[in-house]
Amino acid sequence: MVESQTFEHPQLHDFSALCRGFLFTSPWQSLTTQGCFTTLNAPVIEGDRLTGDFQQQLRHHFACARKQGIAKPLLVGAIPFDVTQPAALFIPESCQTFNRSDLNRRAFRDEAALPRIRRRAAIPDHAIFTAMVSQAVAATRRGELDKVVLSRLLDIVAEEPVDTVALMARVVAQNPDSYHFHLPLPDGGVLVGASPELMIRKQGTHFCSCPLAGSAPRQRDAQRDQDAGRSLMDSAKDRHEHKLVTDAMRTRLQPRSRLLAVPEVPSLLTTATLWHLATEIRGEVADAHENALSLACLLHPTPALSGFPHHAAWPLIQQLEPFERQLFGGIVGWCDDQGNGEWVVTIRCGTVHGTRVRLFAGAGIVAGSQPEPEWRETGVKLDTMLRAFGLQ
Repeated sequence: MVESQTFEHPQLHDFSALCRGFLFTSPWQSLTTQGCFTTLNAPVIEGDRLTGDFQQQLRHHFACARKQGIAKPLLVGAIPFDVTQPAALFIPESCQTFNRSDLNRRAFRDEAALPRIRRRAAIPDHAIFTAMVSQAVAATRRGELDKVVLSRLLDIVAEEPVDTVALMARVVAQNPDSYHFHLPLPDGGVLVGASPELMIRKQGTHFCSCPLAGSAPRQRDAQRDQDAGRSLMDSAKDRHEHKLVTDAMRTRLQPRSRLLAVPEVPSLLTTATLWHLATEIRGEVADAHENALSLACLLHPTPALSGFPHHAAWPLIQQLEPFERQLFGGIVGWCDDQGNGEWVVTIRCGTVHGTRVRLFAGAGIVAGSQPEPEWRETGVKLDTMLRAFGLQ
């Protein structure tokens, strides 16, 4: 077995090699894995409890991996939106880390062309989704909840099987500052994405998070684009939506933190297609046994992906959305046996199964939301993946 090592620059010239296992890129630490020592596909229920069943299983599997010669084992993969559903986690046989800046310099724009699209369909369609938003707005105005996140899918059928390596190369080149992931799934498919949202990063006893809530489309004209960012910052509706998220995260993190800093005023974060309201949360854990996955499970799902309060938002999501989210709206990342790791929210993403591709996007609905803008917002979010297919 091979313990983690940092890539030499020449090894980054074969992008397909990076995608043979789990590929995850971040400005902090990027990695690619080889092989599978063992899987952990059971639901991650109460994964935040350090003495709970899942954390005990994780420690046991890490111990077994070390006995088999894996000096620095880590757990990688994805956890679904609904934590009662099976996860897609595994401990690889080996892992290599590399600098993302080296990968971005390569860009890999010369990868093979993607197949033509035979058909695509919105699930639900425009009429049903806008009706869903209207029902959610009515529920918030009745005081049943403060916020609910509603999502929609785009199903695509290609003429030939999709080359996920070529797709991933385009996603990386077009979204160089996002968190990228390419994860082979237990059912034979692949999860591909470029998330802008950090759920948790932990190094030693320190952690940080950067939730996003509240967004606005980017504009081609530079002045109009800056105006769009300022309008988002000044939007009472979006600031309210964002505060629901940061207040809930503060409430969850405070009892587990020795130090915790949550700025009162958000900042602006940009992607290729959207402005976002963002808040960088930093802290230090109270218990040295805390790990990146226990903190991720403590926060997941945040009001940015579910709503507030979750116990009211979740039944409404089940009632209104005509599909199961599965890994969409979940978390994807890694955690090593020392407790370090990084998990991001599974958005701006899709799954690929041969010729079939399913893309996902969601929007936070509050009392001030309007159906048509929410339809357009989810469409802009889908653009991240559509651009990779040349279908913007």
